[in-house]
Amino acid sequence: MPEAITDVAGVLLGHAHDSARGSGITVLRFPGGAAGAADIRGEAAGTRQMDSLLRPHPAGRMHALVFAGGSAYGLEAAAGVMRYLEEAGAGFPTPAGPVPIVPTAVIYDLGFGDPSFRPTPEMGYAAASAASDARPERGSVGAGAGATVGKILGMGRAMKGGFGTACEEEGGARVGACAVVNAFGDVVDPETGEWIAGARSEDGRGAAWTEGLFRAGFRREPFAPGNTTLAAVATADLLSRDELFTVARMAHGALSRAIRPVHTPMDGDLVIALSTGLTGKKGNVMQIAVLGSRALEKAILDGVRRAAGTPDVPSAKELSARGGKNRD
Repeated sequence: MPEAITDVAGVLLGHAHDSARGSGITVLRFPGGAAGAADIRGEAAGTRQMDSLLRPHPAGRMHALVFAGGSAYGLEAAAGVMRYLEEAGAGFPTPAGPVPIVPTAVIYDLGFGDPSFRPTPEMGYAAASAASDARPERGSVGAGAGATVGKILGMGRAMKGGFGTACEEEGGARVGACAVVNAFGDVVDPETGEWIAGARSEDGRGAAWTEGLFRAGFRREPFAPGNTTLAAVATADLLSRDELFTVARMAHGALSRAIRPVHTPMDGDLVIALSTGLTGKKGNVMQIAVLGSRALEKAILDGVRRAAGTPDVPSAKELSARGGKNRD
């Protein structure tokens, strides 16, 4: 059974991270290239070369996609991915040689581990080199190494986020998704409404319910702007650029169902939809959008459920092991 974005033909994935210092990078590499489109909903996005996915671009296809920690500093890590692709001869052809198209987006994780540590170009090169179609590691790995969720009451009451992936297959279509979950809000199971991870109650064992705090008029200014969920949805079927924009827009519904609240001024949430086109079959845009949204819901839950916490910032599995309460 497919269960990861790497089960989509033409999608390779690699991580590099420093667990002790709390940050890393995740690279999706496309040996045959991939068409893509981005939909950015959060107000605090940090990106590089994302213009190639936001409007018509002469390249038409990207060669890798980078998600990284380190806030704006982490954007530099994409240079290592560019170097790897240049050495491999991959890129948009120009008279002076190929130029790799590598859209990049970052999360703010400087408040979790060592704030002086950021993903480097060397880590980007290593992640690109390691990228494969094997089932990737999940949880506190890659760009999810320093991810956290539920920060309305500060890091002392937050929980660990992470990297997750999933894949849905039905009716002859296969759609994969991955997510770096570093949300300001809480993560809930869309099927049951169960609180999975987020801002914790005063005793640290249960849910403080971020939406409930806001409904009651909670106010603290300024809130830290460093959050963000980064996500990708992939198909090997052929989709046009306009159709990929539709998939990216609809896939944001997964964030709305699994993260509460979402798309806040403190988040830089974005979804990238991509098509490798390797099946040679014209895709059904609505089928792919619905399957992609479902896969993305699962990827978000996968990231927080597999995360490894610390004594100060527990994960969902650790809180449960301590006898924590996941329901209101």
